[in-house]
Amino acid sequence: MTTILITGGGRGIGLTLARAYVAVGATVIRALRDPAKAASDEPGLGEVLSLDVTDGGSMAALTESLHDRPIDILVNNAGVIGPERPALDTDFDDFLETLKVNTLGPLRVTQALLRNLRLSLNRPWVAIISSRLGSLSYAKSDSIAYRASKAAVNKVAQALATDLAPEGIAVASIHPGWVRTDMGGPGADIDPATSADGVRAVIDALTVANTGRFLNYDGAEMAW
Repeated sequence: MTTILITGGGRGIGLTLARAYVAVGATVIRALRDPAKAASDEPGLGEVLSLDVTDGGSMAALTESLHDRPIDILVNNAGVIGPERPALDTDFDDFLETLKVNTLGPLRVTQALLRNLRLSLNRPWVAIISSRLGSLSYAKSDSIAYRASKAAVNKVAQALATDLAPEGIAVASIHPGWVRTDMGGPGADIDPATSADGVRAVIDALTVANTGRFLNYDGAEMAW
C-alpha cells in the first residue's frame, strides 16, 4: 500500500489531494501547522501530525514521530500567498516569511524525510506544489513575494531532482492550476477536485527518467 505525506493538508488543494489518495486506497499522513483545524468531521482522512515548515523544532518532532516509517510519496504543498504587493511597494519582513514557507519549507521537509523516502519499497516521489506565477517567462509584478518564492522553489526542485536521481527518487515541481480555494479565490478556473486528480496523475507518472521537470496539473510541460 502506498504511503503519502502531504504538508498543508488541512484545507484547499492539500485536503482535496488527501481525499483523492484515500479514495484509491493509499495511506495518507497530513502534516499541518494546526492539527485542531483538520477536517475532523470527515472520517478516514488519514493520520494528522503537527508541522510548521519554518520551524526546525517542529520538523525534528515530525521526523521523530515518523521514525523509520517508509514514505512513498512526499507532497510539499504547504504555502502562503504572502503580501499581495508589487516590487516597488514591498513589505520585506512579510517577503522573507513567504520565502521561508514557500521556498525553504519544501527543502527543509524533503531533507528531513529523506530517510523515510529511502525506506520506500516502491518508487519514491517528491512533488513540490509550485505555481506558474513563478515562471520567469510570466512577467508580472503583483504579489512579487509569492512569485519570487515559487521561482526559487522551482530551482530547489530542479536541484533536488539532480541530487536524488542516483537514488531512484523522482522530483517534480507542479503547477496545480488556478484553483477555487481560499488562496485562489472564487473566480479561479478550476475546482479543487479537478486539480487534485490532475496532480495525482502527474505524480503517478513520475519516474527518474522524467525527473526534474516543471509540469502543469494536466501533465503539460511548463516554462521555467
